[in-house]
Amino acid sequence: MSPTNKTITAAAVLALGMFTAPVQGAEQPIPSLVYKTGAYAPGGLRIAAGMKDYFEMLNARDGGVGGVKFTVEECETGYNTDRGVECYERTKAGGGGATVYNPYSTGITYAIIEKATEDRIPVLSMGYGRTSAADGRVFPYIFNFPASYWSQATAIIRYIGSVERGMDNLRGLRIAYIYLDHPYGKEPIPTLDILSERFGFSVDRYPVAPQSMTEQKSIWLQIRRTRPDYVVMWGWGAMNATAIKEASAVRFPMDKFIGNWWSGSETDVRAAGRGAVGYKSANFHAPGQDFPVIRDIKKYLYDQGRGNGEPSYIGEVLYNRAVVNGIYISEAIRVAQQKYGQRQLSGEEFRWGMENLNITPADIRRLGAEGLLSPLKVTCANHEGDNPGVVIQQWTGASWQVIRKWVPAMTDLVRPLIEKEAAQYAAENNITPRNC
Repeated sequence: MSPTNKTITAAAVLALGMFTAPVQGAEQPIPSLVYKTGAYAPGGLRIAAGMKDYFEMLNARDGGVGGVKFTVEECETGYNTDRGVECYERTKAGGGGATVYNPYSTGITYAIIEKATEDRIPVLSMGYGRTSAADGRVFPYIFNFPASYWSQATAIIRYIGSVERGMDNLRGLRIAYIYLDHPYGKEPIPTLDILSERFGFSVDRYPVAPQSMTEQKSIWLQIRRTRPDYVVMWGWGAMNATAIKEASAVRFPMDKFIGNWWSGSETDVRAAGRGAVGYKSANFHAPGQDFPVIRDIKKYLYDQGRGNGEPSYIGEVLYNRAVVNGIYISEAIRVAQQKYGQRQLSGEEFRWGMENLNITPADIRRLGAEGLLSPLKVTCANHEGDNPGVVIQQWTGASWQVIRKWVPAMTDLVRPLIEKEAAQYAAENNITPRNC
């Protein structure tokens, strides 16, 4: 065979590798760390259902992705870090190797960063976890798109600035920060401190112990005395509903009370009844059922009696969030299959798909998710994505309504902080950053 023919043959083999027929019977294992029991179960049940529903809908409607179906293995963590680590160890080799972990817990995320990196299994802590993991040069297997906690904090402050008719008008304002006294709640504090110094507002901190989330009367009596201009909440579980009820009891203006995206679900506001009307929260996707992808879940699963949760969960904030999580994973698999073929992918191969994920408006239309999520591009160096920011939603008493479609994060402030902390982590752990 001539050199020219060898070259042509090699090119043909490469091309065929990109368009190979699906491997018959291949399945892609997706471990799902869930918490259907305990204090955080109301949110955890909706997340678990949305996650499993999305992948089972893809199996039923499309035969998976590229002919490869998904298997979702749930493991109960109770939102407990030690149990989360046990679940990671128990499931990481199942089904031929785990594809990706979605801990839905900042504590669990922190605890498995080194383990997952050593095992070469990506972790998608979607909008939570360790913010500096956004620097993919230092954290090659950890992703936190579409926005980190630090970015979310800056976008919320930017939103408050817009309400006050300019960032300069933040000077002299008093903001109360009420948060779960847990790695999750502590994560944005350094960013809030920098923002307060830059814009001249003060921040009063009110930690809520995880073991006494429903005991907040003293906090809200103090808030009534100090009369802050705004309250920002980083809560979860029973803490959120308690805070909203107590805020209503002391007559704090609900339109000045803003939760983060884990403090803005239906379960958080319904318990407070009419007192919750006007409460706001950040989000990075839309609530509701009026999306083709959500209608397909109903058609292929619930209408067939095969859903994984209560039908009432469909379209709720946390249910939709899990569907968005599933969309990100399935699209990264689609991208990785273009390089590695339509077969079960390893964690390392899936990581390549994550680092080359580029969800365009055309992709969102194809996915039946127009209006549900925003475009996103991830790179080797930037695991937070190129479009961090928030939407602001407000509770009407019957549903969440998006009142501000997109508030961009202050990336000029956040990215240098990410790189500084990532560099410090690399130095402390003898890591040589990748050259992206």
